[in-house]
Amino acid sequence: MKVTVIGAGNMGSAFVKQLTRAGHQVSVAARSGSKAAQVAAANPGARAVDVANSAVDADAVVLATGFADAAAALKSVGDLQGKVVIDITNPLTADYMGLTLGHSTSAAEEIAQAVPGAEVVKGFNTLFAQVLADGADFGNGQKASVFVASDSARAKQVATTLAESMGFTVIDAGGLKNARYLEPLAGLNIYLGYGAGLGTAIAPTWIRKA
Repeated sequence: MKVTVIGAGNMGSAFVKQLTRAGHQVSVAARSGSKAAQVAAANPGARAVDVANSAVDADAVVLATGFADAAAALKSVGDLQGKVVIDITNPLTADYMGLTLGHSTSAAEEIAQAVPGAEVVKGFNTLFAQVLADGADFGNGQKASVFVASDSARAKQVATTLAESMGFTVIDAGGLKNARYLEPLAGLNIYLGYGAGLGTAIAPTWIRKA
């Protein structure tokens, strides 16, 4: 699959690493061309591209920026009409211990409104960059889970295919409005990792009794 990753920070770098390992054709675009080039150079098979029109040939676009920069970043990559956009953002406060949105909307819904032609799917937002970079396997037969929420069946399937190709278990979380639950879940994970001192090698999942 052809995937454009927007962002060359910790999450963007982790995506590029895992997607290239899974055999996808990966392009990385960022405000800093040098950072994008560094990430691409560290992952054979990936390529750094200019932000403008970087989504033209993509089957999926991974939005790996902060929420505050999300809408502008998406609008800078070209026409997103009919494109699958995987939103991994969380609307965090400056201290990372709270959310700036919730209850009546979510980061994912706000992003979908900003780029109405795109097919937005929430996913991967409950994973720390360390977990994504290190891979899905937690040992003892346990794998990290990716929750996906979207009003587009196609977008949800694309996100599912990518997540499974990287080794993750996928949990269907329903429509896009359920990002209102997934974003606080990510907030809890961040608290447990940093506030409670559990570290970043953790991830939430759901279990079912046999």
